[in-house]
Amino acid sequence: MQSIFLEAFGLAFLVSFIATFLVSRVAVRRKIIDFPDEERRFHKSPTPTLGGVAIFSSFFLVTLFVGVLGGYLLNGTLPLRVLLGIWAGGFILMIGGYLDDRYRMPPSYTVIFPVLAALTIVFSGIHAVTVHNPFSGQIIQLNQSLFGFPIISALIVFLWTLGMTYTTKLLDGMDGLVTGISAIGAVVIFLLSLTPQVMQTPTAFLAITLAGALFGFLILNFYPAKIFLGEGGSTFAGFMLGVLAIVSGGKIATALLVMGIPLLDALWVILQRLFNRQSPFSGDRRHLHFRLLDIGFSEPQAVLFLYAISGFFGATALFLQSLGKLVALMIMVGVMALLVSFIFFIVKPKQN
Repeated sequence: MQSIFLEAFGLAFLVSFIATFLVSRVAVRRKIIDFPDEERRFHKSPTPTLGGVAIFSSFFLVTLFVGVLGGYLLNGTLPLRVLLGIWAGGFILMIGGYLDDRYRMPPSYTVIFPVLAALTIVFSGIHAVTVHNPFSGQIIQLNQSLFGFPIISALIVFLWTLGMTYTTKLLDGMDGLVTGISAIGAVVIFLLSLTPQVMQTPTAFLAITLAGALFGFLILNFYPAKIFLGEGGSTFAGFMLGVLAIVSGGKIATALLVMGIPLLDALWVILQRLFNRQSPFSGDRRHLHFRLLDIGFSEPQAVLFLYAISGFFGATALFLQSLGKLVALMIMVGVMALLVSFIFFIVKPKQN
């Protein structure tokens, strides 16, 4: 590992850890607190939120001073407009997160900020212009454009970024769950970016910086959490994983292998809510991590179990080519189906 990556990780970790204490004090002073209840918020005492501000601040400062002003990032294949788009998207999510944590906005308002962040990425020039056929190895070009704008690839980037943003948002139900899984995803993308087939060192720098920021925050976010991610942090984690997967050469399958179980869980829960004529963004205990508690897992055990699944499937991405990743994705879907069958149908969970 080059020294620049160790420096980026170490600085991001340290800045995030220190910033977490500062943000916690601000949140307490401004009474931006999450209070426990008996259904979904089962922490023992009121806990400050806004943790995403610490993660984003760390990521921004390290990428700016070490990456840009240090002359490392812009010497590679990452255009400045793309980096500005990433910063701007993250800043938008921080604004939305603060407003939601402070004023508890309805979902019809909170969706505005993830949409704006995803659009910022699209108009910064990040376009998934190719698709790799896993069966033939053929590269499929997505060059269809409207008035000179790559409409198909832009739509893919928009939907992918928004989907990943909401995956981590919906997953955020236990201490350290989103933070840890997102950190695992960032490490996997970092390692993948340094493989001979990819060799995207600027992307590796962004990924390891994100990992450092997440791990620095995780120390105070793991059970029992002293601070929560909040809306901004839970959306920023997925937003960054989605963007990094595209910037690293369209490695969407890799991100799916890390986030596949949470993504499938989110889809399963949303479908259940729609079937019951509920809002897809309403809160309940249908998520896999809550069901694990219902069958006897402790909260740390449930979180570590999901870490292990994400880490295992993410690690396979480092050794598999396109067809192998497709097979791994199919296996993962089967694992999710078995978990759902066992928890929802064999074991009688607590009532919602």
